Amino acid sequence: MKSKIITRGVLAGFCVLLISCNTKKDENTVIDLKEVKKQIQAKENEYAATYNAGQLKEIGYYADDAITFYQNRPPIIGKEARYEFLKSDLTNNTNTISFETKEVFVSKDGNMVVEIGYYKVTDSTKTPINTGNYMSFFEKRDGKYVCVRDMSASDGLVE
Repeated sequence: MKSKIITRGVLAGFCVLLISCNTKKDENTVIDLKEVKKQIQAKENEYAATYNAGQLKEIGYYADDAITFYQNRPPIIGKEARYEFLKSDLTNNTNTISFETKEVFVSKDGNMVVEIGYYKVTDSTKTPINTGNYMSFFEKRDGKYVCVRDMSASDGLVE
């Protein structure tokens, strides 16, 4: 009888320990959504500034294995294809683009983020020539978010 009581006590203590460990783990993985949104918006701002300046430098926005889905064209797969696309897109370009992060959906561990945003392209007179929405999927790699998949949809406002 005494052995059963001790065994039950040890098992109950072990269960409490397991439950408390799980609770602590959840408490340590609290995600600050405002901070994540701020980080993603900063990546969007840097990308837009680099693009608008006509630069093809590496800004750390895309992962090397990223895939982009634009309308009316095959997917852009990988770093080399992205470079060639940007190179051709920036030739004689006087338009500017801006991005606004509307929402972020973050995984419980904070390692994945889905961003929903709005973009606007204006011509050299600041007249909007294309607007739309986009969705980007980010993964945290080496401590920084990088885009691994994205796609956009125009609202139909095209010059």
